Amino acid sequence: MSMRTPVGRARGLGSAKEGVAHWTAQRLSAVALALLTPWFVWLVIDLVGADQAQAAARLGAPINATLMLAYVGALLWHAQLGLQVVIEDYVSHRGLELFAQVAVKLVFALAGIAALVAIGRLAFA
Repeated sequence: MSMRTPVGRARGLGSAKEGVAHWTAQRLSAVALALLTPWFVWLVIDLVGADQAQAAARLGAPINATLMLAYVGALLWHAQLGLQVVIEDYVSHRGLELFAQVAVKLVFALAGIAALVAIGRLAFA
């Protein structure tokens, strides 16, 4: 027994089979952010009044650098997934949608590389 409508069978339309993976990725990144955000807030509050050398030393510590990379990675991944859904839902012109999707992925990839370099410089300085 098929769950597809007769029109859907005739047109060959059906599920893209990607919705569950996207939904799962969005939820996993949200859980990662929920776990890492208290640490990040604590770190920011702890750095209030610190000078640049103290902040660099604190962020350069191995555990803080690792958690910061995880936090920034989860944040960028979650934001990219969210923007992907917004673009899919609200941009109706196919060419503009494709351009926006590629631009978002490139911008977030560059932001991830920049974060990796910045945190790496602090950790290995």
